[in-house]
Amino acid sequence: MAPSAPDQSPDQSPDQSKPQLTLALPSLQDDYYSHPLDWSNSGIVAIALGSDVFLWKADTRALQGCIHPRAAPSLPLSLSHSVSSVSWSRDGCTLGIGTKEGDVQLWDVEKRTRLRTISSHLSGVGALSWNQHVLSSGSVLGLIHHHDYRLDIPTVGVFHQQGGVCGLEWAPQGDWLASGSIDGLLNIWTNDLGSKTKTHPPARTMTQPSAVKAMAWCPWQMELIATGGGRNDGVLRIWNNQSGTCVDSAQTNSQVCSMVWSEERKALFTGHGLPNHHITCWSPSPSLEQAYQLHGHMGRVLQLALSPSGTKLLSAGANCLGHVWNT
Repeated sequence: MAPSAPDQSPDQSPDQSKPQLTLALPSLQDDYYSHPLDWSNSGIVAIALGSDVFLWKADTRALQGCIHPRAAPSLPLSLSHSVSSVSWSRDGCTLGIGTKEGDVQLWDVEKRTRLRTISSHLSGVGALSWNQHVLSSGSVLGLIHHHDYRLDIPTVGVFHQQGGVCGLEWAPQGDWLASGSIDGLLNIWTNDLGSKTKTHPPARTMTQPSAVKAMAWCPWQMELIATGGGRNDGVLRIWNNQSGTCVDSAQTNSQVCSMVWSEERKALFTGHGLPNHHITCWSPSPSLEQAYQLHGHMGRVLQLALSPSGTKLLSAGANCLGHVWNT
């Protein structure tokens, strides 16, 4: 990861339409169904580049280190697992890593030690989400496993949906889990995790015409969740979880690859694919309205992440570049 920044005097106000900083992200995989980026509440960015996870301190612009999620420390790097998803615990101390081989690893980042390797999936783990001490992982086969790494047998529950899991996010208060499927289903589950041998159906299911990969719960109106449509759909939708209905929508005319809400700005940011590979800022109230766009990527915007303050946005593009923007 190599940063570069435009020349700017300290007292200048950054141009919102241009990235404040650009990062080289070699080996970033152009995989629509992956989640390679997360920004912790302690200010550290984790980004999956091939078989490694790099740690970058955003405020100092310094590389903090690199994690090699090998199946065993004795294995050569050539046999490392390819990383398909990363997710920070809410306290920013533990990093969850999902691999295309089906493993879930948990790391104490400060000590650079692996806490657990959980090999409960039989297919790639493309999505992860935390709820307190429980890390939920979603696989290509449509299984959602819930892991409490404090326990001797960490997998404490299983959900099963029809299509492969391409999006997964716990609501801010931890009372609901949203999962998106490759066949266009948005499933909402209660926080009753069931057991390893007994699952239960979702509390409600909403549908859209394409894969539900990009999704995000609204942090200040917690009954609302946003989803983005794929290449053949391109519609941004706002759903009411209580009623199970779509309460607002907007046609973006492009693939929606990623999204994140900014509580600080009371806005929703979406990252897009063809034709323009741009980022859009939406004002959600009283109805969805485009506020502005950010341009700088030459490939689709695979993932977005917000700084803890909500004032910086990091985007990872398929052209192996990352941009830091002022929101």
